[in-house]
Amino acid sequence: MTEVYIGIGIYLLVMLLVGYAASRRVSKAADFLVAGRSLPLWLTVGTLSATWFGGGTVLGAAGTAFKKGFIGVIADPFGAALCLLLAGLFFARMLRRMSVMTVVDVFDSRYDKRTGFLAAVATIVIYVGWTGALLVSFGFVLQTITGISTEWAIGIGTVITLIYTMVGGMWAVAWTDFLQIILVVVGLLIAFPILIKEAGGVAAIISRLPDGSFSMTPEEGGFSNWLFYIRAWIVIGLGNIAGQDLMQRCLAAKDEKTAQTGLYISTGVYLTFGLIPICIGLIGTLLMPDIENAEFIVPMLVIEYLPTTVVVIFISALLAAVMSSADSAILATSSVIGKNLISYVRPDPTDADILKWSRWSVPVVTILALIVALYFQNIYNLLVDAFSIALVSLFVPLTAAIWWKRANVPGALASMIVGFVCWLVVPLYTSAVPSDLFGMVMGIIAIVVVSLATQQSSKPRPLRNAEGVELALENRFGNLSPFGAKTAE
Repeated sequence: MTEVYIGIGIYLLVMLLVGYAASRRVSKAADFLVAGRSLPLWLTVGTLSATWFGGGTVLGAAGTAFKKGFIGVIADPFGAALCLLLAGLFFARMLRRMSVMTVVDVFDSRYDKRTGFLAAVATIVIYVGWTGALLVSFGFVLQTITGISTEWAIGIGTVITLIYTMVGGMWAVAWTDFLQIILVVVGLLIAFPILIKEAGGVAAIISRLPDGSFSMTPEEGGFSNWLFYIRAWIVIGLGNIAGQDLMQRCLAAKDEKTAQTGLYISTGVYLTFGLIPICIGLIGTLLMPDIENAEFIVPMLVIEYLPTTVVVIFISALLAAVMSSADSAILATSSVIGKNLISYVRPDPTDADILKWSRWSVPVVTILALIVALYFQNIYNLLVDAFSIALVSLFVPLTAAIWWKRANVPGALASMIVGFVCWLVVPLYTSAVPSDLFGMVMGIIAIVVVSLATQQSSKPRPLRNAEGVELALENRFGNLSPFGAKTAE
């Protein structure tokens, strides 16, 4: 295993060197938060795909597929791919046109500081939880191959990710993401056919798997089952549309066309390669049916059945998948603290203030996520639950901000509060209804009813860009032929 340790060490060192190189491009807040709004298409696709392809897919979803088959992983990768597609169709052009730095800026501009504050708090909670899930993934991989404790393994991943994210910001994240997604794809393409052969070939695998392993609809058609099925599609499929990590990449793209096209290409990349860990999880039911922890199935199969050289590549790919999402989640949270929450402590902060607060928020966020990782170690549940908050509190008012001109401040506040309260309260009374789906529906009702009832007392604000100029609303819809789309002036 010495070769494996050396390979992992080289990989981690390269990530640190890339972070250092990226730090030389950071001189102002926009460089740190949105890479100077200048990411080309190849980097946009790389960072989007790598961010989506994290520990939740490689370990969490593979482990869930091991236990439940395809029906257990609707939320990710299928719902997550849906999120990228819908963001390209309905959100990318207007968000990039606004030239803001965070999703909270949209709430501040279209509604007011109160909605912005609630959005900031929700974002921090979401991404601390998600980062915790990713650090758990990193710990699982290192623990599996080295035998060190999960706590120490999580700590090592935390320190490495913290350093290069803190020094290089979005530039470091984009560059390392691009390298990491290449490593992930190469690792999967090498490992997958070897594991298929070990299991007897495609035909043998399909014949030996239990009936329903590839089913993507509930076997029992009860109303409650279908509600939870719908919930699985939308909890990330809609919830993550309001996520700062997704918004940050749209805002960092060099123009609207790049943001939109990057989302479309990333949809295909993620759905194609995101299916491989799911299939590996199913293969694991044949090769290692008695494994104690299903979320260990991918690294255990790799170590058991692949030659040492391939193990080095694939384990590095696993770590890359985790770190590419962890750095994005950490930066997303730090951006909101440095760009939005600072104004409550220091009114009218300078660009230097925003850069300093954003950068020094990185270790604070990472430590909070580390605490979550040490106490809650189910990867898939952490991932999905984190985006339930986004679904019930952020998705509806964000969508209304762009697509419904009559949405106003009272309506947005009502939607955020009602949706969140329903999400908390419904499980106390019934388990037959998914609380996040119910919360989203009630949030829609709240924003429509309250906005219409308060049109006279609270005039809706128009969408404005970062300079306060009202935006043109034509050409908001994403062109399904993105390479022919025109960028708004």
